[in-house]
Amino acid sequence: MVPAPVGFQCASCVKEHTKTTRQHQGSYGGSISANPRLTSIVLIAINVAIWGIIQMTAWAKVQYFVIQFLGLLPRGLCVVADQPGAYYPDLTKNACQRIAEGHWVPGIADGAWWQIFTSIFTHVAITHIALNCLCLWFLGPPLESLLGRLRFLVTYIVSGIFGSLAVYWLSSETSLTYGGSGSLFGLMGCLLVVLWLRKSDVRQLLMWLGLNVMITFIGGSHISWQGHLGGLVGGALLGCIWGLVPAGQNRDRTQWILIGTALVLLALGLGLRTWVLVSS
Repeated sequence: MVPAPVGFQCASCVKEHTKTTRQHQGSYGGSISANPRLTSIVLIAINVAIWGIIQMTAWAKVQYFVIQFLGLLPRGLCVVADQPGAYYPDLTKNACQRIAEGHWVPGIADGAWWQIFTSIFTHVAITHIALNCLCLWFLGPPLESLLGRLRFLVTYIVSGIFGSLAVYWLSSETSLTYGGSGSLFGLMGCLLVVLWLRKSDVRQLLMWLGLNVMITFIGGSHISWQGHLGGLVGGALLGCIWGLVPAGQNRDRTQWILIGTALVLLALGLGLRTWVLVSS
């Protein structure tokens, strides 16, 4: 027997408890981050770096083509090389290549699958990236402190992919969409679910979310409500996966199986939308 704060404990029982208890583990299975701001800082740096590269391409007069390459374009377009924003409707890639001033920009349906991911980190206007990075700075550290670094990063990226899928399905086939707002709405959705499950006060977060939803729908056609909605739903779903799986020996495995299932469903959704566009 060994002394304990109250009475005595069996030495072998203490040893077994130490073996079976994971140290430095967060409430939802993730390892506690020593610096919960670090991931947000890295994500902000990536966004700013890509934004800076896009700004530098303006000197070479290829900025618009770089934005089209990185942004989300559901279906390929034949654009006018010297007139940014102008394009030839309903032209195939082969027909576009026969036009002297035509330039073919591929979309997801044409095989540009990277746009599902790269569009999350693409910004052009300085106000756009500044607001998104500011939101990430406020939302990221509190959520990472609850989930741990890996789960937070997965939430950010997968929420953004949910937003991309919603844009792919619900926006115009010729629309170009980019920005990290889908991921940020995902962080809000995930944080709302996690705090609600912890029975924390979510009134301030609800007010912030409500304000952003209002801006989404009254802010004009340049704001992608599709991406915001998809990100919010995806983030809330991830919050349920992190928060509702009960603690126990199989919690981590169950959580990652559910995340894998969500990714498979995303892939199926992308494949089905591509089939619809290619067949039409």
